[in-house]
Amino acid sequence: MTYNIALNFEDGVTRVITCKEGETVLDAAYRAQLNLPMDCSDGVCGTCKGSCQQGQFDLGDEYIDEALSDEEAEQGMVLTCQMVPSSDCVVEIPAASSLCSKSSNDAVSGTVDEVNLISPTAIELKITADADIGFLPGQYVNIQVPGTEETRAYSFSSRPGSRELSFLIRNVPGGLMSSWLVGKAKTGDKVTLTGPMGVFYLRAVERPVLMLAGGTGLAPFLSMLEHLKEKGCDQPAHMVYGVTNDDDLVCVAALEKFAEEVENFTFKTVVASDESSHPLKGYVTNHMDDAPVNDGDVDVYLCGPPPMVDAVLGYFREQGIDPNSFHYEKFTPSVTVTEKVA
Repeated sequence: MTYNIALNFEDGVTRVITCKEGETVLDAAYRAQLNLPMDCSDGVCGTCKGSCQQGQFDLGDEYIDEALSDEEAEQGMVLTCQMVPSSDCVVEIPAASSLCSKSSNDAVSGTVDEVNLISPTAIELKITADADIGFLPGQYVNIQVPGTEETRAYSFSSRPGSRELSFLIRNVPGGLMSSWLVGKAKTGDKVTLTGPMGVFYLRAVERPVLMLAGGTGLAPFLSMLEHLKEKGCDQPAHMVYGVTNDDDLVCVAALEKFAEEVENFTFKTVVASDESSHPLKGYVTNHMDDAPVNDGDVDVYLCGPPPMVDAVLGYFREQGIDPNSFHYEKFTPSVTVTEKVA
């Protein structure tokens, strides 16, 4: 028995694929030469998340909560790598069809230019790629840890269209990539990058934009702001950037420069620790009073650790605000969970 699965992409394109009995939607799409967003294919990363409001299916119990929470599943969210249809289905894919036309992502080599420990908890990595990587502002790439077969996923913090790449990486004590960066990496080292990947990227700015960043989840927003600086921004764009401790607050000078150079961009920083002397204390949800939510006529972009993402989602529900679009990405220190390492 086979089932027809309509894949509705966010650019209005619909592709109908055939799914075999017991086959996942992700595998069926791959057979049809469609590369749906994914990273792990094991129910861990959450990159393949979509929505199914029509049809019957089984998600099993092999995925982790950080990839798909119970609440998300109740709302019809699915992981296409785990979704096994038992009827015809309609699945919403939160990506443009043009991003899903390739059957694979190419590997590109690059050369390490700089490794900067910009705070006790954050590392800035600069790489010059040997070839163009056509990433969108907000996307990420997998970087192979030299000397191993392991990869880690990091969001670009640099301007799209340039081979001079930068990444803002959390310094995880004992972490595989962190240990290499802090203890072994040097200028001239070669690395391998595979991508770009991810559906967390800046869409066309047609209404106010609210950016909510947590920790090194600031990285994709730096790339978005580089894009807005180049292309211009005629809508209000406001960021609330929250961290746990004062030492976690990085790239503030860069944000101040963006506020000068990007028309209509404003930001505020927030520190959660009670011991902080920062003027704004608490969480990002405590400082949303002047956010341009416009009764829901706003596009929201959110990137941070899972507790922050869950808190912000809860905040919007409690306030009864249904944004025009809501794009979010969770990350954890060691596994890719767009969930990925930021």
